[in-house]
Amino acid sequence: MEYTLIATSTFGLESIVARELKDLGYEDLKIENGRVIFQGDEMDIVTCNLWLRTADRVLIRMAEFNAESFEELFQGTLSVEWGSLMPEDAFMHVTGKSIKSKLHSVPDCQSIVKKAVVESMKNKYNIERFEETGAEYKIEVGILKDVVTLTVDTSGEGLHKRGYRKNSGEAPIKETLAAAMVLLSKWEPSRVLADPMCGSGTIAIEAALIGKNIAPGLNRSFVSEQWNIIPQDLWRDLRKFALNSINNNEFRILASDIDGRVIRTAMNNAEKAGVQDYIAFQKIPVQKFSSKKSCGFIISNPPYGERLGEREEAEKLYEDMGKVFSELKDWNYFIITAHDKFEEHFGKKSDKNRKLYNGRLKCYYYQYFNGIK
Repeated sequence: MEYTLIATSTFGLESIVARELKDLGYEDLKIENGRVIFQGDEMDIVTCNLWLRTADRVLIRMAEFNAESFEELFQGTLSVEWGSLMPEDAFMHVTGKSIKSKLHSVPDCQSIVKKAVVESMKNKYNIERFEETGAEYKIEVGILKDVVTLTVDTSGEGLHKRGYRKNSGEAPIKETLAAAMVLLSKWEPSRVLADPMCGSGTIAIEAALIGKNIAPGLNRSFVSEQWNIIPQDLWRDLRKFALNSINNNEFRILASDIDGRVIRTAMNNAEKAGVQDYIAFQKIPVQKFSSKKSCGFIISNPPYGERLGEREEAEKLYEDMGKVFSELKDWNYFIITAHDKFEEHFGKKSDKNRKLYNGRLKCYYYQYFNGIK
């Protein structure tokens, strides 16, 4: 069966998600704020959950319609054939959000949508009571300027939860954002890559997963694995394909940090991700970082100085980074920070910068192209 699918993303990453989808063979993509819309079947649901590195979730869009009253919301939801997706024992969990809409009471909207879904299911299965003891189906009612979008989540936990980061250092960067930073840099495994402020190792680990072509969802589960519309052998076969797609690239990523405790955490995370053989960890401050190799890459997420009393410390760190990086021969470097005067303290204007969000914090991704682009 063909569905309208939505790959959601953090604001600023929509084009990266679209590029990933194109690389997976999808066409006729529609890019909107925070999401990319495309068509796909059950195999595509599995494929996208396993392979998308920068998307937050994969949703099925069940309907989209205008509603300015609760009656219109109820009727629009009732008209959807929910029974074509959900079995009679489905556990139906409804969440919601409303922005700039007449229907601004989210709890009321959730209640009305749940009632309409149950009525639709009654028509399908000809029963009055639903036990809801089966697989989970998370339905979301999203209303933006009176336009209702009804979706069902196929991912479960967000796609950033790869399964390797049980522990993290202070202010960890999301796995999906780290992957996007690597993809935006256009790093290739033939080039040296370093993160001299690696924290819990997320950027280095995501780069290693990309370098080895390891599907980011290979070692985790998804809520739609329990759905009867997707055969178990499809999940098994596509996981086997992903396993066989891992390449033989040999490379070494340099990951260092001043904090020995977080280095140990990063090493444990790399081992859980299965990429420990491709990352060399070292306890050194960024001020001591050096390399005799040329045309390397630095991708890093240094402290932002957001907390009271830490701003000056961050600014001194940026000055040190500028001096250290300028000594590297023809290296490209890519730095994300929320500090509004990073370039001033770093001592060099970036060739390019891009607005991204680390959680809810607006940041800029400063890109310096000094070597081969």
